[in-house]
Amino acid sequence: MNRISSQLSLVPRDGGPRPAPPALVMVAHGSRDPRALATVRALAERVRELRPMLPVRLGHIELNEPLLPGTLASLDTGEAVLVPLLLSRGYHVKQDIPEAAAAFPELSTRVAAPLGPHPLLVETLYARLVEAGWRTRMSDATRRASGVVLAAAGSRDPDAAVDTRRTARLLAERLGVPVVPAYASAAAPTVPAAVRALAARGRHRVAVASYFTAPGRFATECATAAPWIAAAPLGAHPAMARLVLHRYDRAAAGTGPAPKHALASA
Repeated sequence: MNRISSQLSLVPRDGGPRPAPPALVMVAHGSRDPRALATVRALAERVRELRPMLPVRLGHIELNEPLLPGTLASLDTGEAVLVPLLLSRGYHVKQDIPEAAAAFPELSTRVAAPLGPHPLLVETLYARLVEAGWRTRMSDATRRASGVVLAAAGSRDPDAAVDTRRTARLLAERLGVPVVPAYASAAAPTVPAAVRALAARGRHRVAVASYFTAPGRFATECATAAPWIAAAPLGAHPAMARLVLHRYDRAAAGTGPAPKHALASA
């Protein structure tokens, strides 16, 4: 029924064909870990299942094929929305991806906002923690002893830290325990330092929430620092597919100031 409804929605009331929608180009970072490519491919398939008539392509910033320039060169449509599979603002979102799009002036492109912060990310983080063993119900004493480290990649761009802290606050509201953002590189605190900070506050039951789109070196290193449980990366959770389409729809609709090749508003 969903597939039929999507097909019918492309037929206007006057019976003429609708113009093809802009292609959705999901832009992943890339990783030497083979699980990363498998994960973003699975996420792309979930997006296709939700929007069967939408052209969905995958491109990488580095390390994996197809690289983003190759994906853009192969598009058979004149329009594309690039959705970064990145969780905060930073150099890749502000520079690398727009510059790659600008290299194809024959394409009308928009760069969507990064995936985070957003409540759908919090939904996914919560689900991954529960899968790892987080109790949805706990005594007051257990709650007072519990905390979470939100492990992210890290960036020198201060906007990235702002975005990660926002996600940490949203997750803390959902869990009812402190959530401390921490980073694998380029920013402080590290995950071990955040664990120690929580322990100094009497929070010895500490979980690590993996704020990574897919498995990789940073995600693995952060997980090894967990004194209790470590959640899996966000991956191809259904909420992630919905979030990709949300970012696509906002950028395609021109929500917020987003001239050609510019970053769309969140």
